[in-house]
Formats: sequence, C-alpha cells, structure tokens
Amino acid sequence: MCSADHDETAHAAATHAHDAPPTDDHRHGVSRTQAEDAVRVLLRWSGDDPTREGLLDTPKRVAKAYQDWFSGYAMDPEDYLKRTFEEVGGYDEMVVLRDIEFESHCEHHMAPIIGKAHVGYLPSGRVVGISKLARVVEAYARRFQVQEKMTAQIARCIEDALQPRGVGVVIEAAHECMTTRGIHKRGVSMVTSKMLGTFREDARTRAEFLEFIQVRGGR
Repeated sequence: MCSADHDETAHAAATHAHDAPPTDDHRHGVSRTQAEDAVRVLLRWSGDDPTREGLLDTPKRVAKAYQDWFSGYAMDPEDYLKRTFEEVGGYDEMVVLRDIEFESHCEHHMAPIIGKAHVGYLPSGRVVGISKLARVVEAYARRFQVQEKMTAQIARCIEDALQPRGVGVVIEAAHECMTTRGIHKRGVSMVTSKMLGTFREDARTRAEFLEFIQVRGGR
C-alpha cells in the first residue's frame, strides 16, 4: 500500500472512531450501562416489562434525555459573563431581559418546572451581551432545582461577575410535581424574586424593574 493510501485509510478509521458513539460513557463515576440498568429497574418497579418491544430502547432514550436535561452541571455560568463591554456611550440605566423561557426539574420529585425568568441590572461602567444572561439562566435551570435557590443563584452570579449597582431576578414557573401528582392543581404558578443592591434598597428602582417585566399572576 502506498503512503497516500495508508494515510487515507488511517484518516477514515480515525474519523469513524470519532463519529462512533462511545461504548460506555462514564459520568461522575457512573457508566452509561449502569444508568440504563437503573431505568430498567424503575420500569420493572413501576409494574411494566422493560424487555417488551415498546420499552426496549427506553433506557437508552432516557439516558440521552438526561444528558440534555441536566447539561447545566457541565457549565460554569460565570464563564458566560467574562466578556464585557465598556464602550456604551455613557449608558448607565437599567438593562432588562425578560421572558427568558426555561425548563428545569424539581429536585424533590424530579418533575419538570416550566417557566420564565426576568433579569435586570444597573451597570457600573460595563455591560454584557444579552444572550449571555439567557445562558446563565439556562445553566442553572438545566440542573435539579428548587425555584427559590435558582432565583438566588442567578442573581448572585450576575452580581459577582459584573459588579453592577444592583441586580433583580424574578422567576415565574409551573411545577409539574404539583400539577400532575399530589394536590393536582393546574393553572397555578409560583413567583420568586431576588433583589440585590439598589434593586433592594431603592423602592423606585425596584418598582421600575417590576414595571418593565410586568409580572402578572396566571400568565
């Protein structure tokens, strides 16, 4: 075999190896096989047969879904806020990004939390790209969460990274652990807020932020 043919063969093999899915993906000390086996146990415990046709690929699908739903554990939210901009023409008024949709999961029942986050801050000389605020929300949402904790985490992250004069975060969400089990109450939303700096100390700043996001019950 000539050298060129050998190189092409080696390249094709390397490409195939790169594209092929890992035989057993290990995460946090747990193999993918162990994760899929755990799903089979839950299916059996629930009263079904994990070996029947409709459930054969379910463990694989669930493991893949978990990689997406809980990808936030592999993210560092503060990394998204490292690049800032100081050329803002003297702008020092409130910056608000509202209606940031998110999906999270309740850490108590592993049930979905579906909602919206509203984020605002008063810059002190530098601002961040608005998409980065949405990414911060996403990074914390894609974990097992308690809404109160998630609200505070987002606010503290923005405060620590940007050092603004104030930060406000409001989250409205529906909790499937309440709508699909237990009390079974639909149409109920939970609202949490975290105000820091001038958002907490100055009633006018806080009122301006709340007016911007126009939080209304039952939206």
